[in-house]
Amino acid sequence: MAVSPLSASLLAAKQRLGLSFAELGARLERDEVWVAALFYGQATATPEQAATLLALLELDGSLAAHLTTYPVKGALDPVIPTDPLLYRFYEILQVYGLPLKDVIQEKFGDGIMSAIDFTLHVDKVEDPKGDRVKVTMNGKFLPYRAW
Repeated sequence: MAVSPLSASLLAAKQRLGLSFAELGARLERDEVWVAALFYGQATATPEQAATLLALLELDGSLAAHLTTYPVKGALDPVIPTDPLLYRFYEILQVYGLPLKDVIQEKFGDGIMSAIDFTLHVDKVEDPKGDRVKVTMNGKFLPYRAW
């Protein structure tokens, strides 16, 4: 998956300085996943956040305009991801998507989980059989309405 020139610059600076998304998130007062989304053009920073991030990464302040522009979200190419980790999320939706939909609708009714009023956290859970990845999605339920 090719990244934009801006994403490449942000990622290179992060690597050069040895910073983590968690460290950057702490300075920006945002979750590490949100910061990573910002790096990939999937979130919008405030002017203050953009200035802080660029200063932390020792990058030109003129890039702030790109970080504060509303992105085209979900623009992954190709549609079916080829990266093994991303493909596993696609596979999870293929296998568990309909069951998850049914369980959510049994509990809440006919509607959807918002990806706008939403948080996403990734945690490492140590396990003697091999560390586990814990992904927590928390979205507001939006019922469909009849009119």
